Formats: sequence, C-alpha cells, structure tokens
Amino acid sequence: MEDVNFKLATSIYREYNLDMELLELELTPLSTLNIAPDRRRDPEVRHRMSGPAMRTFFHIADRWSLNTEEQRALLGWPPESTFYKYKTGRVSTLSYDMLMRISLILGIYKAIQILYPEPDLADRWVKLPNSNPLFGGRPAMALMTEGGTDGLYQVRRLLDGRRGGWN
Repeated sequence: MEDVNFKLATSIYREYNLDMELLELELTPLSTLNIAPDRRRDPEVRHRMSGPAMRTFFHIADRWSLNTEEQRALLGWPPESTFYKYKTGRVSTLSYDMLMRISLILGIYKAIQILYPEPDLADRWVKLPNSNPLFGGRPAMALMTEGGTDGLYQVRRLLDGRRGGWN
C-alpha cells in the first residue's frame, strides 16, 4: 500500500502532526493530499485519515468556541453516542461525507487565518454577523450548520475567492 502523507494543519504557518504537536510548516488541507481521486472512497484510506481528521476538527471547534450542537451539525449530525466516542478519541472509519465536511471546515479555517491574520478575529469570524448577501446579516456559522454540505461549500468558495484561490 502506498504511503500517504497526513499533514493536518490549522493555518498557513502553523501545522499539527498526527500527535497534535505544533510544527511550523505550510498548510495542506485534507482535500489536497496526494490521494488519487479513485482512492478517496477506499475504506483503508478513509480509516487512515479518520483519527487525524477528527482530532483536527475538534481543535478547530475549540478555536471557534463551538457548542456540541454546532459541532454535530457541522459533522452531519452523527448520533450523540458516536459523537462522544469521537470526542474521547475513539474514531473508527469515518464516512466519505464526514471526511469531506471536515476537509471543507479545514479549508474554511485556513482561508479565515489567511484573510484575518489577527488570531482572535479569525477565530470569532464564523460567529460574527456578516453583511455579505450570502449570509443575510447572519453569521457564517448559521449557513455552515443549517445548509449542510452545500452551506460548507458556499462558505469555502466565498472565502477562497476572497483570498484568491482554492489551494
């Protein structure tokens, strides 16, 4: 089986390795790992990505001060018991949908860190009222939690457009 590089990051300058140790490297979101598109649904690949992906998600959720309901909504509403297993580190193979959601959240986090280099503002941005027509005066988190995967894609595209790219 080919070796897959699992870099999990929190900003363009800060990155966490599999043990959540802070490294000073370039950000590589989960969606851009060197995994061939036909292997992304492979259970073995998903299994290898699941633990690191969930640890990264909870790190971002902590930075954004998300409550349990917001976290579950972003993940696609896993059952409560499953969610709490994830929080304790007991992560089995995540679904392709959940990995895609986490990848989108990581991309959103990355884009916000680039657009708003002040960490406090960057971490509060998802909960601040937003005058962009996409949000209608509501925080981005409302679209991200109520809009499902499509809402996550919309926020990701908006932010990536503002910063000038998808990578």
